[in-house]
Amino acid sequence: MADAADEQPIKQRKNGLYTGVSDELAENMKSGWGDTELHDLQPIAQAAELAERRERLSARFPGERLVIPAGNLKTRSNDTEYPFRSSVEYAYLSGNQTEDGVLVLEPTGAQGHTATLYLLPRSDRENGEFWLDSQGELWVGRRHSLTESEKLYGLPCADVRTVADLLRGASGPVRVVRGHDAGIEAALADQVTAERDEELRSFLSEMRLVKDGFEIGELQKAVDSTVRGFEDVVRSLDKAEATSERYIEGTFFLRARVEGNDVGYGSICAAGPHATTLHWMRNDGPVRSGELLLLDAGVETHTLYTADVTRTLPVNGRFTELQRKIYDAVYEAQEAGIAAVKPGAKYLDFHNAAQRVLATKLVEWGLVEGPVERVLELGLQRRWTLHGTGHMLGMDVHDCAVARRETYAEGTLEPGMCLTVEPGLYFQADDETVPEEYRGIGVRIEDDILVTEDGNRNLSAALPRSSSDVESWMAKLRG
Repeated sequence: MADAADEQPIKQRKNGLYTGVSDELAENMKSGWGDTELHDLQPIAQAAELAERRERLSARFPGERLVIPAGNLKTRSNDTEYPFRSSVEYAYLSGNQTEDGVLVLEPTGAQGHTATLYLLPRSDRENGEFWLDSQGELWVGRRHSLTESEKLYGLPCADVRTVADLLRGASGPVRVVRGHDAGIEAALADQVTAERDEELRSFLSEMRLVKDGFEIGELQKAVDSTVRGFEDVVRSLDKAEATSERYIEGTFFLRARVEGNDVGYGSICAAGPHATTLHWMRNDGPVRSGELLLLDAGVETHTLYTADVTRTLPVNGRFTELQRKIYDAVYEAQEAGIAAVKPGAKYLDFHNAAQRVLATKLVEWGLVEGPVERVLELGLQRRWTLHGTGHMLGMDVHDCAVARRETYAEGTLEPGMCLTVEPGLYFQADDETVPEEYRGIGVRIEDDILVTEDGNRNLSAALPRSSSDVESWMAKLRG
């Protein structure tokens, strides 16, 4: 029996039950395997759009080497990892989503670039990686060969284990998207600056402000699955009452995993006073008849586009008089916000329109001293509205987050932009400035709105929004 502990380059578990590999077994494992190369692969659906995006990026940074990493696996605990999700910049430009990948755009001179996708090839059968390594093929599944990847992504592909040395030895100006791959950043440490790298990241964020046809289709697909997930939740509210908010979370997650890649963000399944916590994701509280459920959730597609939808639902299917009053105020604010979404409008217009309605209601109810202009000028409504009225949506739930302020929050809406409109009112359980009956009530209504040539389209319009329509919809689903 050979002691392979010193000879084996692949790390073994310290307390593994096998302490070595015999020469006979090692040799046996090298042979007797059938050919599994995939020969009939077609380019992925968005290949043409990906090429156009890379051309736009190339035109913005002529003569510079551009390095966009996918990122690496992250440890969850000991020797287990979180499910991998590639960096948005990498997936947006390559279509690939595997860990450790790196897209490099090499300048061809003063103008133009050649793009190469550096990936891990199939795990090695000669050194035993495929069956001994924790990321080997027999442990976590088969990777595409480099030849297969070239067919899928329409790009030359090379072994990513060579890219650090290649980058380290290269000359000329270079930029890298930081924060995803420490090894790649270390290889480029003497060649890059934070300021120049941030310009690259900001430009890639701004590229995503306007969605192409493929992206719009994926967003609609995400929303359609999300609508079905909300229907699932309504049908199972009796089981949630018998257990907790976790049942709601699990119900929606099932739809997300069956029809998509995952949830696009941690689902907010906030029942009762938890609805006043904007990002309640513990989801461990009770679900009670007579209270409201604020469900903020979205399915993420296999291409990483996510929906982001919120409905506030009466657990027993009927709003109380006060719940309806607050809900209808938020609905009116959302209607005003959606109406303000159109090409040529300032991005902030929808926010300002919704906030004006909410401020007006708070003054009418005697919760804050008017006039409304004073409330808005001083931002006094924010005690109960708290957050902005929406954000860009796409491959990130808060998409385009590092775009320059002048192109995003202070910019102008264009056809192809997709954003959420999500006003809310939240009366904290300990807020002694409002009547006791208001305390613990939180309402938010959120839809995904596409800017069109002549106005907007509500991608999530299939989910009812008005209080009466919500009640009718819930009654129908619950029989």
